[in-house]
Amino acid sequence: MIEVVFLGVGEAFDETLPNTSILIRFGAENSPVTLLLDCGFTAPPRLWKEALEPDSADAIWISHFHGDHALGLPPLLVRAWEEGRSKPLLILGQTGISAFTRKALDLAYPGFYEKLAFPITFTEIEPGGNVALLGLTFSTAETNHSQRNLAMRIDAREKSIYYSGDGRPTTESMLLAQDCHLIIHEAFHMKTELPTHGSVTGSIDMAKRSGTSHLALVHIQRKARAQVIENLERLRDLAGSIQVMIPEPGDTIML
Repeated sequence: MIEVVFLGVGEAFDETLPNTSILIRFGAENSPVTLLLDCGFTAPPRLWKEALEPDSADAIWISHFHGDHALGLPPLLVRAWEEGRSKPLLILGQTGISAFTRKALDLAYPGFYEKLAFPITFTEIEPGGNVALLGLTFSTAETNHSQRNLAMRIDAREKSIYYSGDGRPTTESMLLAQDCHLIIHEAFHMKTELPTHGSVTGSIDMAKRSGTSHLALVHIQRKARAQVIENLERLRDLAGSIQVMIPEPGDTIML
C-alpha cells in the first residue's frame, strides 16, 4: 500500500495554499519508507502538522532550486536537529544538490550544518538511468522550465508515481510518465501553455497518452484556481476513465 499526502498544492506566491509538497509513505512489510517530494518556503508547517516523529522522513527529493520547491530545507533540517533526530537523512536531487543545501542552510542559519547530529547523504539523480535506493527505483527527465527542473518517476512494488516538479512536458518527460499509476502534475493555467509551465488541459492530454489511472493537478496559478475548480466536472469528462483531482492541503490518495 502506498499513501500519498498532499501537504501543499500551491504555487510560489499563493497567499492561501502552501507550496506544492507531497509526502509519500511506502508501506513495506519490514521496511516502510517515507519520502518527501519538494520542500518550499511555506511547506514545512504542513509537514509538522502531520505530527511526524523527527526520524520519520527517510528521504527528500528536490526537483529544482527555486525557493517554492527548495527553500523549506533549512527550517526542516534545523527543527529536526532541535527535536533530536538521529537517523540518517537522504537528500536527492540534480547535480549540485549538496552545494545548494549547504548554501541555503548557511544563509538561513549560519554554522548549523556542522551542528546537525544526524548524517545527511546526498545522491544526484540525472536523466539517463535508474537509481535504486530504499527499496525504490528512481528515474528522471528534464521538463521545460525557467530553472533546470527534473521530473521524477518512482517505481515501488508494482506501483509507479510520476511527479513533474515544474515545467511544460517534454518528449523525455512524457516517456518517463508512461504507464504510471499516478501522475502529479503542475498545471499553472487552464489552457494557456507558457514556455516554462504546463496547463490543466495539457496535463490531461499527457495523462491520457501515458495510460495513467489517476491525475492530480497542483501548482495552479492562484487567480486561475477558482476557474479550474468550477470546471472540474467538464475536465473529468475530458479525461475519460482517468480519475482527475484538484487536491487541497491534507488530501490523501491510497494506491
